[in-house]
Amino acid sequence: MFEIGFGEKGRIEFSGRLDAAQCAKAQAFLDAADGPADFDFGRLEYISSAGLGLLLKAHKRLMAGGGRLRLVNVNSHIHDIFKFSGFDQVFDVERTPG
Repeated sequence: MFEIGFGEKGRIEFSGRLDAAQCAKAQAFLDAADGPADFDFGRLEYISSAGLGLLLKAHKRLMAGGGRLRLVNVNSHIHDIFKFSGFDQVFDVERTPG
């Protein structure tokens, strides 16, 4: 199951599995969100290549408007995906504390 919504401090919280089947739901939510964004991945279990593409699209849109995208509470598994794909060089990524 995948969920997306606003959480603490205006962060956009992701939970579950972000894969191709969930990208339309996530895209619709992100299209309605405005300005600089912190994406909280504290409860995200998995992200597919389609999910990475969705993040890249959101990042480009925010940068074009002078904003930024920051990923917080990224667990070690998802951080490894960013590292191996080179996306850790694209996004501002904060790993889960601890």
